[in-house]
Amino acid sequence: MIRRLLSLGVLSVLVAGEVLAQDAASINASDTAWLLISTALVLLMTPALAFFYGGLVRSKNALNTMMMSFVALGVSGTLWAILGYSWAFGSGDAFLGDFSMAMLRGVGLEANGTIPHLLFMAFQGTFAIITAALISGAVVERMRFASYMVFIAVWGLVVYAPVCHWVWGGGWLSEMGALDFAGGAVVHVNAGVTALVAALVLGSRKDYGREALLPHNVPFVLLGAGVLWFGWFGFNGGSALAADGIAALAQVNTLLAPAGALLGWTILDHFITRKITAVGVATAIVVGLVAITPAAGFVTPIGALGLGIISVLPSYFLIHWRARTRLDDSLDVFAAHGVGGLTGALLTGILATATINPGGADGLLYGNPGQLWIQAVSILAVAAYSGIITFLLLKLIGLIMPLRADKDEEGHGMDIVAHGEQAYATGEGAVLLDFDETPEHVNGKIYS
Repeated sequence: MIRRLLSLGVLSVLVAGEVLAQDAASINASDTAWLLISTALVLLMTPALAFFYGGLVRSKNALNTMMMSFVALGVSGTLWAILGYSWAFGSGDAFLGDFSMAMLRGVGLEANGTIPHLLFMAFQGTFAIITAALISGAVVERMRFASYMVFIAVWGLVVYAPVCHWVWGGGWLSEMGALDFAGGAVVHVNAGVTALVAALVLGSRKDYGREALLPHNVPFVLLGAGVLWFGWFGFNGGSALAADGIAALAQVNTLLAPAGALLGWTILDHFITRKITAVGVATAIVVGLVAITPAAGFVTPIGALGLGIISVLPSYFLIHWRARTRLDDSLDVFAAHGVGGLTGALLTGILATATINPGGADGLLYGNPGQLWIQAVSILAVAAYSGIITFLLLKLIGLIMPLRADKDEEGHGMDIVAHGEQAYATGEGAVLLDFDETPEHVNGKIYS
């Protein structure tokens, strides 16, 4: 008996050693290095978004707005490891993964393609984080911070993870043949529609339509847009999951599409408003980045350039129209991300070519009109699911805790009310507190 147990033990060690050797052989050092860099680049996008959004709001809400991005790092990052990753990439069925990898069970250094499984999980986790953070731009300056945290926690599990499974986890849209290289539908249409619904449910800010709600720090906006562009090279290039020609294609397209979008936007500004604004330039960069995301590994560089130029048209005019309505999507998340993602996904169905990426498909321009239909179905499905579940979630959370600040709190600014801190010690919007006062009971004295 002892001899048999020893034999089984030796055999198990040998088998395990052989499996580890096979994993080591299949893991490619170059691919792993590139994904390590890409994961860090995508993570950097969330602080970059904080600066982009933070500069666009009034000074009394700057810190709160930036915190809405930063807190997603903790909330969404934690829940991704606990359950989100398993629901997104577990085998499950056509609509949802399973619990097989909950708490990262079985997710280790074994190979997932040519990179360690654990690294793939982390790379995808950065996408979950930035998607949740994007939503905040529609509800800044009025949504309670605790309610926002609860919302993105639940939303990440019941909206983001299932949609991710549909497209990237082997779900029904993947089986249908939908092309989404780095998140046009999964990230941007998903976040954009959620933002639109959230803005409608919360209602407009108390000063909306009565006074100009101007950006307090436009250099922050430009800084955020520039760092977002830098991080986006990991967002799109890393989605090739290898240091190969497709990653190079995605990188080049991530350079050219925003360049075309920026040029197109400045031309529109010149002829329509006669002012080429810095906020407009920053927005154009983001729209171009959003639009190329689903197409980055499927279209030619010239196709990407054209895609970027075309993509600004619907977003530009929607932003100008929205400003004249009662819809207070504070930072135009739907116009930039929802519509930008929709435009990019549809143009992918037109411009994609299997000649440049055999793993993709031909689009309408290359003789396959059916791909455009598939892209449209994927957009509609994600938009409908995201919109309906977001509405239900917000209504449910609203029954448990208030979603938005009251008018007095909005007047004082969300920085002092939610955090007991201020972005700026002096200047417009700075509140003077007595030593015996709490952030919830400020005296409201404003420095001039």
